Amino acid sequence: MNAPMASPSLSPSPAGSSARGVAAALGAYGVWGISPLFFKAVSEVSALEILSHRVLWAMVVMGITLGLRGELAASLRFLANRRVFLLMLAATVAISINWLTFIHAATSGHAMQGSLGYYIFPLVTVVLGRLVLGEEMSRRQGLAVALAAAGVGIALWRTGSLPWISLTLASTFALYGLIRKTVSVPPLAGLFIEALLLSPVLIGLLAWIELKGGGLAFFDGPWGRSLWLMALGPLTAVPLFFFTWAARRLRLSTLGVIQYTNPTIQFALAALVFKEPVTTTELLTFGFIWAGVALYLWPVRKDPPAQEYP
Repeated sequence: MNAPMASPSLSPSPAGSSARGVAAALGAYGVWGISPLFFKAVSEVSALEILSHRVLWAMVVMGITLGLRGELAASLRFLANRRVFLLMLAATVAISINWLTFIHAATSGHAMQGSLGYYIFPLVTVVLGRLVLGEEMSRRQGLAVALAAAGVGIALWRTGSLPWISLTLASTFALYGLIRKTVSVPPLAGLFIEALLLSPVLIGLLAWIELKGGGLAFFDGPWGRSLWLMALGPLTAVPLFFFTWAARRLRLSTLGVIQYTNPTIQFALAALVFKEPVTTTELLTFGFIWAGVALYLWPVRKDPPAQEYP
């Protein structure tokens, strides 16, 4: 859900610990993969209200967790540093756009575009690293990016429009990862800070919806829907716990492969459960991007980066 760079040890892990790490990573990416089901269950609620509940309930869950671990005060102290505050604010803007776009995709019949975005984003990260950080791009990485770009070009050529949902998800998530890479804030504390920074805006938004007479789905709907909205907090926080636990026990290369469980599950949900049409254009687009991803994952000496998801 979130996207700070993981930094587990690159030394071999004991077999038992490694197996448990794989199970935890699959659990994290699996929950992120099926998350469109949660959003689809409350699709009659506006995307902005869903986002508000996701962030606010996640803030409650993570605040309690940090408090029980005795880390709440230390997490808040990160905000005393002006540079950290500004960078975390920028990260908050990026991830909030990402989350809102993902929720819109899941609730409006565009889950397939959502999955496409998370196939693309590691390649967008490579481009950002080259353009912003001056990192070297290997010939293999360049070809992988070119294949993904060709896939997007096919979509533009055959439909006359760009897959904006996919591109927004990939670019905002890659930008978020780039920003978080420059800030030494632990994942759980970082996600709590981001939710905290966003909470005044979201509380104001909910108050505005209520005052203008629109009514909040949380109060005006059936209790089952209210419980679904509350469940978005644990849905956001729990996979992060699994991921950080797994990241300490697995190589980055292992996580780099497992991370594609998420968009693969999303693609299957879109096609098989939500019955979104799979057109020839989409097959061609996905085909080129899958080829780029396969080339990107081709075994090399250095481990590829593993990312967390929204």
